[in-house]
Amino acid sequence: MTSVYLDLTREFNHGRTRAVLSSGQAVVFHRLAIMSKDGDWIIREDEEALDHLLAVLARHNATCRCGAPLDRRWLEHGWSSHFEFSLDGLRVRTDFVSRPPRLGPAPLAELWSRAEGADPPVIAIDHLIELKKTNRERDYAVIGELARRLTDPRSALRQSRSARDLLALVGQHPELLAAAAAERPALTAAADGEDALGAALDSERRQLIKKNEERLALFLAAAQPWRQHWIALERSLVGLPLAEAHRRLVAAAEIRLPQAVPGGWP
Repeated sequence: MTSVYLDLTREFNHGRTRAVLSSGQAVVFHRLAIMSKDGDWIIREDEEALDHLLAVLARHNATCRCGAPLDRRWLEHGWSSHFEFSLDGLRVRTDFVSRPPRLGPAPLAELWSRAEGADPPVIAIDHLIELKKTNRERDYAVIGELARRLTDPRSALRQSRSARDLLALVGQHPELLAAAAAERPALTAAADGEDALGAALDSERRQLIKKNEERLALFLAAAQPWRQHWIALERSLVGLPLAEAHRRLVAAAEIRLPQAVPGGWP
């Protein structure tokens, strides 16, 4: 399945960098997982990029899944857009976002700078770690392994999930602890040993999970009328070419799906 998503990434970026592979497939790319069932991309918001992505999806006979339209009016407020198609008997799911959670304007600008000229463009480990600060417990194990790939000790101090690894870093770079602890309060427990630091990291993880749950709740509440309408809308799109189906999706979203979600991004 991974090659499908890498091939799609190259199609999305033919002639210009428009989409950066992220999330689960990026974890696979970085060799920390064997497979991931969906493909996720961070995309540019301009009309040329969105039209190109839709054209690629149309060539694959993709259909719309429940989500926001692939339209900058929703994307720029943190909404995501979802499609799927079949390939050799496999269901290929594609998810797009232009303003991913926890990546503000400066990290996004850096992401696009790094992506230029890459083949394929894949999100870097430091940005991937931020995306993985979700409400899923399993993602924190992934973060821990990703953090072990960081070569900058400052970044490792900010992101490591292992009390033992952090204490080793503090021992090697004691001069960095004060600044890192000011940014990451859990590190203040390093002075009290491994058990105390481990407990602080557990508390930190729970706080991150709660924060993401609260963010998702904002979008779920905003999308409630849209989700209630989705089954009837989906039936009306069956058999339509993707361009027409997406046009109708946009028209329906203009009525039932708010574009801005206060507090939703980043």
